[in-house]
Amino acid sequence: MVSSAASGLLSRQLKLMQSDKDIPGISCGLIGSNVFEWEVMLMISDDCKYYGGGFYRAHLIFPPEYPHLPPKMTFQTPIFHPNVYPSGDVCISILHAPANDPYGYESASERWSPVQTPETILLSVISMLSSPNDESPANVEAARLWREDTKEFRKRCRANVRASLGEE
Repeated sequence: MVSSAASGLLSRQLKLMQSDKDIPGISCGLIGSNVFEWEVMLMISDDCKYYGGGFYRAHLIFPPEYPHLPPKMTFQTPIFHPNVYPSGDVCISILHAPANDPYGYESASERWSPVQTPETILLSVISMLSSPNDESPANVEAARLWREDTKEFRKRCRANVRASLGEE
């Protein structure tokens, strides 16, 4: 019964996102016919300093317990960012299960809450691209370059943007 409620909610949220013209730069669809598996395309605006102009494909995989538990987001397009593991998995507070952080980096209020939606997740990820959290990085090298060598960081990011456009 939880899965059927989650399925109905996800169907409505997908339909809303696909019809909402007020969400620039985000496109969503299903991977196959499973409403728990979405493919998203983030078309990053040019005003994003490091990733502007890039087209980043990602998957959102929702658990059967959604919206009580968060989805997992994984970039399919390579992206060099302090809060994205080299595997593409996104590490952002709102995608962490609701609980107290055993490491003390996040408060429970920063973590997943059932009021979050796919739209708020994707908008948070776009915001994360402009403002990384380098205090608890998923990609240590990206965080180091972000802090210590912004020229090299920008170079690596711009290479990802070109690759996302097929201009390698």
